[in-house]
Amino acid sequence: MCFGAVRSIEKRRYAAVRQTVAWCYRGGSISAEPRINDRIRVPEVRLVGPSGEQVGIVPLAKALELAQEYDLDLVEVAANARPPVCKLMDYGKFKYESAMKAREARKNQAHTVIKEMKLRPKIDPHDYDTKKGHVVRFLKQGDKVKITIMFRGREQSRPELGYRLLQRLAEDVADLGFVESNPKQDGRNMIMVLGPHKKKTEAMAEARQAQEARKAEAKANPGKSQNAAEADLAEDSSEAPAEASADA
Repeated sequence: MCFGAVRSIEKRRYAAVRQTVAWCYRGGSISAEPRINDRIRVPEVRLVGPSGEQVGIVPLAKALELAQEYDLDLVEVAANARPPVCKLMDYGKFKYESAMKAREARKNQAHTVIKEMKLRPKIDPHDYDTKKGHVVRFLKQGDKVKITIMFRGREQSRPELGYRLLQRLAEDVADLGFVESNPKQDGRNMIMVLGPHKKKTEAMAEARQAQEARKAEAKANPGKSQNAAEADLAEDSSEAPAEASADA
Protein backbone atom coordinates (compact mmCIF):
# COMPACT_ATOMS: atom_id res chain seq x y z
CA MET A 1 0.00 0.00 0.00
CA CYS A 2 1.41 3.40 -0.99
CA PHE A 3 2.03 6.24 1.45
CA GLY A 4 -0.79 8.37 0.00
CA ALA A 5 -3.37 5.62 0.59
CA VAL A 6 -2.25 5.24 4.20
CA ARG A 7 -2.57 8.99 4.79
CA SER A 8 -6.08 8.94 3.28
CA ILE A 9 -7.20 6.14 5.63
CA GLU A 10 -5.77 7.93 8.66
CA LYS A 11 -7.60 11.15 7.72
CA ARG A 12 -10.93 9.31 7.44
CA ARG A 13 -10.41 7.68 10.85
CA TYR A 14 -9.51 11.02 12.42
CA ALA A 15 -12.63 12.65 10.95
CA ALA A 16 -14.83 9.85 12.29
CA VAL A 17 -13.37 10.23 15.79
CA ARG A 18 -13.87 14.01 15.72
CA GLN A 19 -17.50 13.57 14.63
CA THR A 20 -18.18 11.09 17.48
CA VAL A 21 -16.59 13.38 20.06
CA ALA A 22 -18.58 16.36 18.81
CA TRP A 23 -21.83 14.40 18.98
CA CYS A 24 -21.14 13.29 22.57
CA TYR A 25 -20.26 16.87 23.55
CA ARG A 26 -23.64 18.09 22.25
CA GLY A 27 -25.38 15.87 24.81
CA GLY A 28 -25.45 12.49 23.07
CA SER A 29 -24.51 9.33 24.88
CA ILE A 30 -23.12 6.10 23.53
CA SER A 31 -24.67 4.15 26.43
CA ALA A 32 -28.42 4.03 26.98
CA GLU A 33 -27.90 3.91 30.74
CA PRO A 34 -28.34 7.22 32.61
CA ARG A 35 -25.39 8.72 34.42
CA ILE A 36 -25.38 8.16 38.17
CA ASN A 37 -23.43 9.51 41.16
CA ASP A 38 -19.82 10.47 40.35
CA ARG A 39 -20.37 9.87 36.60
CA ILE A 40 -22.39 13.10 36.50
CA ARG A 41 -20.05 15.90 35.32
CA VAL A 42 -21.90 19.21 35.73
CA PRO A 43 -21.43 22.01 38.28
CA GLU A 44 -25.07 22.03 39.45
CA VAL A 45 -28.28 20.04 39.03
CA ARG A 46 -32.01 20.50 39.50
CA LEU A 47 -32.64 18.01 42.28
CA VAL A 48 -35.79 15.92 42.84
CA GLY A 49 -36.17 14.23 46.21
CA PRO A 50 -36.92 10.52 46.88
CA SER A 51 -40.67 11.16 47.10
CA GLY A 52 -40.79 13.36 43.99
CA GLU A 53 -40.55 16.67 45.84
CA GLN A 54 -38.72 19.52 44.14
CA VAL A 55 -35.56 20.45 46.06
CA GLY A 56 -34.39 23.04 43.53
CA ILE A 57 -31.08 23.85 41.88
CA VAL A 58 -28.18 22.75 44.05
CA PRO A 59 -24.42 22.24 43.50
CA LEU A 60 -23.44 18.74 42.42
CA ALA A 61 -21.42 18.21 45.59
CA LYS A 62 -24.48 19.02 47.71
CA ALA A 63 -26.65 16.62 45.70
CA LEU A 64 -24.09 13.81 46.11
CA GLU A 65 -23.94 14.55 49.82
CA LEU A 66 -27.73 14.25 50.13
CA ALA A 67 -27.66 10.99 48.17
CA GLN A 68 -25.10 9.58 50.58
CA GLU A 69 -27.14 10.81 53.55
CA TYR A 70 -30.30 9.05 52.32
CA ASP A 71 -28.27 5.98 51.23
CA LEU A 72 -29.59 6.42 47.68
CA ASP A 73 -28.19 7.07 44.20
CA LEU A 74 -28.13 10.36 42.35
CA VAL A 75 -29.58 9.53 38.91
CA GLU A 76 -29.64 11.91 35.94
CA VAL A 77 -33.19 11.65 34.56
CA ALA A 78 -33.16 14.60 32.10
CA ALA A 79 -29.67 15.15 30.70
CA ASN A 80 -30.74 17.71 28.08
CA ALA A 81 -32.29 20.10 30.61
CA ARG A 82 -30.33 23.15 31.76
CA PRO A 83 -29.30 22.39 34.42
CA PRO A 84 -29.78 18.60 34.17
CA VAL A 85 -32.51 17.11 36.32
CA CYS A 86 -31.36 14.48 38.83
CA LYS A 87 -33.38 12.38 41.23
CA LEU A 88 -32.53 10.58 44.45
CA MET A 89 -33.52 6.92 44.12
CA ASP A 90 -32.43 3.33 44.62
CA TYR A 91 -31.12 2.75 41.12
CA GLY A 92 -30.81 -1.04 41.45
CA LYS A 93 -34.43 -1.34 42.59
CA PHE A 94 -35.51 1.04 39.81
CA LYS A 95 -33.81 -1.10 37.13
CA TYR A 96 -35.35 -4.28 38.52
CA GLU A 97 -38.87 -2.83 38.57
CA SER A 98 -38.44 -1.46 35.05
CA ALA A 99 -37.30 -4.88 33.79
CA MET A 100 -40.30 -6.58 35.45
CA LYS A 101 -42.73 -4.07 33.91
CA ALA A 102 -41.22 -4.61 30.46
CA ARG A 103 -41.46 -8.37 30.93
CA GLU A 104 -45.11 -8.13 31.98
CA ALA A 105 -45.86 -5.89 29.00
CA ARG A 106 -44.30 -8.44 26.63
CA LYS A 107 -46.28 -11.20 28.33
CA ASN A 108 -49.58 -9.37 27.84
CA GLN A 109 -48.74 -8.26 24.32
CA ALA A 110 -51.26 -9.64 21.85
CA HIS A 111 -50.24 -10.77 18.38
CA THR A 112 -53.20 -11.34 16.08
CA VAL A 113 -52.61 -14.48 14.04
CA ILE A 114 -54.42 -15.38 10.80
CA LYS A 115 -55.17 -19.10 10.74
CA GLU A 116 -56.20 -20.83 7.52
CA MET A 117 -58.76 -23.56 6.97
CA LYS A 118 -59.25 -25.23 3.57
CA LEU A 119 -62.48 -26.89 2.46
CA ARG A 120 -63.84 -28.53 -0.67
CA PRO A 121 -67.23 -27.47 -2.14
CA LYS A 122 -68.66 -31.00 -1.74
CA ILE A 123 -67.25 -31.65 1.73
CA ASP A 124 -68.58 -34.57 3.76
CA PRO A 125 -70.85 -33.56 6.70
CA HIS A 126 -68.53 -35.20 9.24
CA ASP A 127 -65.49 -33.47 7.74
CA TYR A 128 -67.38 -30.18 7.79
CA ASP A 129 -68.10 -30.56 11.50
CA THR A 130 -64.41 -31.27 12.16
CA LYS A 131 -63.28 -28.22 10.17
CA LYS A 132 -65.91 -26.05 11.86
CA GLY A 133 -64.60 -27.22 15.23
CA HIS A 134 -61.13 -25.94 14.31
CA VAL A 135 -62.59 -22.59 13.21
CA VAL A 136 -64.49 -22.31 16.51
CA ARG A 137 -61.28 -23.02 18.44
CA PHE A 138 -59.33 -20.38 16.50
CA LEU A 139 -62.02 -17.75 17.04
CA LYS A 140 -62.19 -18.53 20.75
CA GLN A 141 -58.43 -17.91 20.91
CA GLY A 142 -58.98 -14.46 19.40
CA ASP A 143 -57.39 -15.28 16.03
CA LYS A 144 -58.65 -14.45 12.57
CA VAL A 145 -59.46 -17.33 10.24
CA LYS A 146 -58.99 -17.38 6.48
CA ILE A 147 -61.43 -19.84 4.91
CA THR A 148 -60.40 -21.15 1.50
CA ILE A 149 -62.74 -23.15 -0.75
CA MET A 150 -60.70 -25.15 -3.28
CA PHE A 151 -62.35 -25.88 -6.65
CA ARG A 152 -61.14 -28.66 -8.93
CA GLY A 153 -62.09 -29.59 -12.44
CA ARG A 154 -65.77 -29.02 -13.21
CA GLU A 155 -66.34 -27.54 -9.76
CA GLN A 156 -64.93 -24.25 -11.08
CA SER A 157 -68.13 -23.76 -13.06
CA ARG A 158 -70.20 -23.93 -9.85
CA PRO A 159 -68.88 -21.07 -7.64
CA GLU A 160 -72.28 -20.81 -5.94
CA LEU A 161 -71.49 -24.08 -4.11
CA GLY A 162 -68.50 -22.48 -2.42
CA TYR A 163 -70.41 -19.29 -1.71
CA ARG A 164 -73.23 -21.17 0.00
CA LEU A 165 -70.75 -23.22 2.02
CA LEU A 166 -69.00 -20.06 3.24
CA GLN A 167 -72.33 -18.48 4.17
CA ARG A 168 -73.30 -21.59 6.10
CA LEU A 169 -70.02 -21.60 8.02
CA ALA A 170 -70.32 -17.88 8.82
CA GLU A 171 -73.82 -18.44 10.21
CA ASP A 172 -72.70 -21.46 12.29
CA VAL A 173 -69.96 -19.43 14.04
CA ALA A 174 -71.79 -16.08 14.14
CA ASP A 175 -71.75 -16.05 17.96
CA LEU A 176 -67.93 -16.19 17.96
CA GLY A 177 -66.91 -14.25 14.85
CA PHE A 178 -68.03 -12.04 12.01
CA VAL A 179 -67.30 -11.83 8.29
CA GLU A 180 -64.39 -9.42 8.03
CA SER A 181 -63.78 -10.00 4.32
CA ASN A 182 -66.68 -11.14 2.13
CA PRO A 183 -66.22 -14.19 -0.12
CA LYS A 184 -64.30 -13.44 -3.29
CA GLN A 185 -62.93 -15.55 -6.11
CA ASP A 186 -59.13 -15.91 -6.30
CA GLY A 187 -58.24 -18.09 -9.24
CA ARG A 188 -59.40 -21.62 -8.48
CA ASN A 189 -60.15 -20.72 -4.88
CA MET A 190 -62.79 -18.70 -3.06
CA ILE A 191 -61.64 -16.89 0.09
CA MET A 192 -63.41 -15.42 3.10
CA VAL A 193 -61.90 -14.01 6.32
CA LEU A 194 -63.60 -14.35 9.70
CA GLY A 195 -62.71 -12.00 12.56
CA PRO A 196 -63.26 -12.84 16.26
CA HIS A 197 -65.71 -10.89 18.40
CA LYS A 198 -63.34 -11.35 21.34
CA LYS A 199 -60.05 -9.47 21.46
CA LYS A 200 -56.82 -11.42 21.65
CA THR A 201 -55.97 -10.00 25.07
CA GLU A 202 -59.36 -11.06 26.47
CA ALA A 203 -58.93 -14.57 25.05
CA MET A 204 -55.46 -14.85 26.58
CA ALA A 205 -56.73 -13.67 29.97
CA GLU A 206 -59.59 -16.19 29.92
CA ALA A 207 -57.20 -18.97 28.88
CA ARG A 208 -54.89 -18.17 31.80
CA GLN A 209 -57.85 -18.14 34.23
CA ALA A 210 -59.05 -21.50 32.91
CA GLN A 211 -55.56 -22.95 33.24
CA GLU A 212 -55.25 -21.73 36.82
CA ALA A 213 -58.68 -23.18 37.61
CA ARG A 214 -57.65 -26.56 36.18
CA LYS A 215 -54.45 -26.51 38.23
CA ALA A 216 -56.40 -25.71 41.39
CA GLU A 217 -58.90 -28.49 40.68
CA ALA A 218 -56.10 -30.95 39.93
CA LYS A 219 -54.43 -30.10 43.23
CA ALA A 220 -57.70 -30.51 45.14
CA ASN A 221 -58.79 -33.73 43.36
CA PRO A 222 -55.74 -35.55 41.97
CA GLY A 223 -57.63 -38.78 41.17
CA LYS A 224 -60.41 -36.97 39.32
CA SER A 225 -57.99 -34.88 37.29
CA GLN A 226 -56.09 -38.02 36.23
CA ASN A 227 -59.32 -39.66 35.02
CA ALA A 228 -60.22 -36.48 33.13
CA ALA A 229 -56.80 -36.41 31.49
CA GLU A 230 -57.19 -40.07 30.42
CA ALA A 231 -60.63 -39.29 29.00
CA ASP A 232 -59.24 -36.32 27.06
CA LEU A 233 -56.45 -38.52 25.69
CA ALA A 234 -58.92 -41.17 24.58
CA GLU A 235 -61.11 -38.51 22.94
CA ASP A 236 -58.12 -37.04 21.09
CA SER A 237 -57.08 -40.46 19.82
CA SER A 238 -60.62 -41.17 18.58
CA GLU A 239 -60.76 -37.84 16.72
CA ALA A 240 -57.33 -38.17 15.10
CA PRO A 241 -58.47 -40.34 12.12
CA ALA A 242 -61.37 -37.98 11.42
CA GLU A 243 -59.05 -34.94 11.32
CA ALA A 244 -56.64 -36.77 9.06
CA SER A 245 -59.40 -37.66 6.60
CA ALA A 246 -60.69 -34.08 6.69
CA ASP A 247 -57.27 -32.65 5.86
CA ALA A 248 -56.86 -35.15 3.08
